[in-house]
Amino acid sequence: MATDQPIPYGLIFPGQGSQHVGMGRELFLENAAARSVFDEADRVLGFELSRLCFEGPEEDLNKTANTQPAILAVSAAAWAAIGDLPSPPLAVAGHSLGEYTAIFAAGGLPLADALRIVRARGKAMQDAVPSGDGKMVAVLGADAETVEAACLDAARGDVLTPANFNAPGQIVIAGASAAVDRCVQELKNRGARKLVPLPVSVPSHCALMRPAADALAPLIARLPLARLRTPLINNADAAPLTDPEEIRSSLLRQLTSAVRWDESIRRMGREGCRLFVEIGPGRVLSGLVKRILPDAEVLSVSGLEGLKSLKDRLSR
Repeated sequence: MATDQPIPYGLIFPGQGSQHVGMGRELFLENAAARSVFDEADRVLGFELSRLCFEGPEEDLNKTANTQPAILAVSAAAWAAIGDLPSPPLAVAGHSLGEYTAIFAAGGLPLADALRIVRARGKAMQDAVPSGDGKMVAVLGADAETVEAACLDAARGDVLTPANFNAPGQIVIAGASAAVDRCVQELKNRGARKLVPLPVSVPSHCALMRPAADALAPLIARLPLARLRTPLINNADAAPLTDPEEIRSSLLRQLTSAVRWDESIRRMGREGCRLFVEIGPGRVLSGLVKRILPDAEVLSVSGLEGLKSLKDRLSR
């Protein structure tokens, strides 16, 4: 039965780790708006990003400088394929890299500029830390207080910090390799249920990313940001932003500060979102939302089936 009040919803956009070979291919083949996004990405970046998404090789797709524009392009293609919706979202958010896609979707940044800045971001992050000098580990079954205390005890002058507060009992730590190793042992002693090293070459969202932030600062300063149509719940503060200069500052701080995803989703819930729509490859964020807000509805849109489900849900 149709109602006059469509369900209030928010959009969430994935970050690194959601990529897989073949992503976006169905959208490219079946939807003209999505196809135009991939065509623009290939043209703007000067290489066949679309082929890398559809065919791999996986090793090249997983290189940070490629992964970031690839995920943004696939998410932007899915957003383009969605087209007009019966009601606007209440808020948008993106996990790390996904924050740039969220800004694009909210009308704050042209696609070409979004693609260029995340390509540069990926390169700057890769160049910031020599391979092997940093690592990230997911900590399962420990609360924030325990993880923060373990980081303080294990740091011993090295960079070591919680980098992602993803959901209750799921926190990622990042820092210098030796310090992360010490923290893993410390967390085992403190009763953490499971510790999972992440297959990433870049220790994101910690002070080791300062060189990347310095390299990106002049590029972010020149981004043609516009006021957002929909508030962005930002990673660094879990606060609603629409002002271009506040967003500029937030994007720079994001590289060296923790992703407050748990708080961001709770904030979206307080803003009135009852449905969370993940747009882009994978379903990582949908799973996190269900852990943070068990009563929330989630939908993921990465292909034609998700498109239909979203249209059907918002028309009820």
